Amino acid sequence: MPSSAVKNPVPGADIRHHLTQLLRAALASVAPQQLDTEIILERPKQASHGDFASNLALQLARSLKTSPRQVAERLVRELPPSPLVASAEIAGAGFINFTLTPAARTAIIHAVLAAGENFGRGARKHRRLQVEFVSANPTGPLHVGHGRGAAYGASLSSLLEFSGFAVEREYYVNDAGRQMDILAVSTWLRYLERCGERLPFPPNAYQGDYVIEMAEQIAVAHGTTYLHPAAAVLACIPESGDPDARLDAFIVAAKDLLGDGWHYIHQHVLNEQITDCRADLEGFGVHFDVWFSERSLYDTGKVAQAVALLQAGGHLYEQDGALWFRSTAFGDEKDRVVRRDNGIYTYFASDIAYHLNKFERGFDILVDVWGADHHGYISRVKGALAAAGADPRRLDVTLVQFVSLFRDGEKVSMSTRSGEYVTLRELRNEVGNDACRFFYMLRKCDQALDFDLDLAKSQSNDNPVYYVQYAHARICSVLAQLAEGEADAVATAELAPLTHEREYALCQRLAEFPELIQNAARDYAPHALAFYLKDLAADFHGWYNAERVLVDDSATRQARLALALATRQVLRNGLSLLGVSQPVSM
Repeated sequence: MPSSAVKNPVPGADIRHHLTQLLRAALASVAPQQLDTEIILERPKQASHGDFASNLALQLARSLKTSPRQVAERLVRELPPSPLVASAEIAGAGFINFTLTPAARTAIIHAVLAAGENFGRGARKHRRLQVEFVSANPTGPLHVGHGRGAAYGASLSSLLEFSGFAVEREYYVNDAGRQMDILAVSTWLRYLERCGERLPFPPNAYQGDYVIEMAEQIAVAHGTTYLHPAAAVLACIPESGDPDARLDAFIVAAKDLLGDGWHYIHQHVLNEQITDCRADLEGFGVHFDVWFSERSLYDTGKVAQAVALLQAGGHLYEQDGALWFRSTAFGDEKDRVVRRDNGIYTYFASDIAYHLNKFERGFDILVDVWGADHHGYISRVKGALAAAGADPRRLDVTLVQFVSLFRDGEKVSMSTRSGEYVTLRELRNEVGNDACRFFYMLRKCDQALDFDLDLAKSQSNDNPVYYVQYAHARICSVLAQLAEGEADAVATAELAPLTHEREYALCQRLAEFPELIQNAARDYAPHALAFYLKDLAADFHGWYNAERVLVDDSATRQARLALALATRQVLRNGLSLLGVSQPVSM
C-alpha cells in the first residue's frame, strides 16, 4: 500500500482506525509479505508513553530475523505523515508509541456533541438476538438473587441493542410442573385454615405471607366453595416418613377432592404471582417483549415432538420404564430422563422443546441468563440441541452468581421457601432502583456479589452510583448558570484553549466509549460499562476540582463548557444503558 493511499482523517473520526492505516502503509514498505499481520493498538498505562502503542515490530522481528527495535525504526521511517500524529517514538524492546496532536486529542468533543444520544451506538449488524433472563418460577416474590439476574439481563440487552444487534427480551414462565402444584396446594391448605379447618401444614410447602394473602382472596371471592373437612383431606394422605412423598399426596388429594376447583386455584395463584412479578420488574425498569408460557409447549405438542425427534435420531433409550437421553455422548456426566416411568415429561424435555422453538422463531443467537446453580445444565441442553440437528454454538449461556446482603457489617440471612428471604421489592424500597441497578453491575456476573446496604444508601463519594450521578448533576449545575443562548455556541466552540493534561485525559476517556460498548457487548459484560463510568466520573471530578469552567476568558470558557457538555452526554448514554437515572441536581 503506497503512503498516498492513507486518507486524511475526518476530525473526530476513529483515530485507532487511522493509526492502523498508517501502520499498514508502513508495513507494506517494510515487510509486504507480512501484510496479513494483525495490527494491535493499545492505550498505554502511563501518559508519558503517548496515546497509543503498537507491538507490531515485536510481531515481525522473528520472521524478518531482525531485532524488534530495528524493525520499529524501519516502520517509523515509513509511516506516512498525518495531521493527527505529533510524534511516533520507539520505546522499550521495540514498541511504537504514538502521541496525538492537541487537535486530535480534543476532536472527540465535537464528535460526542454531534452524535448526542447516539454517540457510541454501533452499526446495525442484521443479526437477531434473544436474551432470556430472570425466568424465575412464579411461586413467590422475586428475591435479591433474581434482582441481580434482572439487572444483568436488562443491561446486557440494552448494551447488545446499542451495539447494533436486534434484540428481543423474553421471560420463560414455568407454569407447568410440580412447583406450581406445590404453590397451589399450599394456598388451598391455607384457605382451609381460613375456613376453620386445622391440618398439619407441610414444612416443605410454601410458607410466605403471600400464600396466606392468596388464600384470603379465594375465601373473600368464593366463601366456602372449595372447603373440604380436614378429616376428608387427611383420609387421602397415607402415612409416610418422606416429606416430599407426603406433599405429593396432599397435591393428589387436592386434585381428587376439588375437581375443576383445582384448576381455578392453580390458575389463580399463577395469575397472582405473574402479575406481581411483572409489576415488580416494571417498577425496577426491567421490561420484556415476550412472556413465554411453558404450558404452551405441552398444549401445542412441542414437547412430544422434540422427544420424538430425538428418538428418531437414535438418541433415546428406555430403561426401568423411563425414556433417557444419551447425554453422555455429548459431554454430560450422565444420561438424563426426558419421560418418567409414569409417562410424565421432565423439565429437561420441555427445556429442549423451548430452545428448539427459539430457533424456529428465527433468532441467530440465543443468550440465556441462568443462576450459578445451573452450571451443570449447560452441556446437556447443548447436547440435546446438537442431537436435534441445531447448532449448539448459537446458544450462549451466562451464569449469574449469588448475592449476599450486608448491613452494619453483618451478613443478612436469607432463605427461599420459608418466607424469610429478602425480596427484590424490599431491597428497592430500602436503597432505591438506581443503587440496585448499579451495585448489581459492580462485579462480573460469574462472581459472587456482596451488596453493602449502608454504602448503597450513603450520599458520599464512596458510593459509586452517587459518585457517577454527582458528576452528571455537577455539569447540569454549571450549565444552569449560563446566559440565554450561551449553550448553543458551545457545540461549535474552538477547542485550542484545552491544553492541560487533565483535559486531555478526560478527552481520551470519552474517546474510549465506542470501543468499550463493542467489547462489553461482545463479552456479555455490562459490568465493564459500570467500571468505565466510575473512571469517567473520576476523571471529570479531578478536572473540575482543578480547573474552573466558568472563567472570564470567553474562548477558554466555551472550550471547557464543550468538554463538560460532552462528558455529560457520555454519562447519560452509559447510565441509561444500565437503567440508572441521570439527576440534574443532588
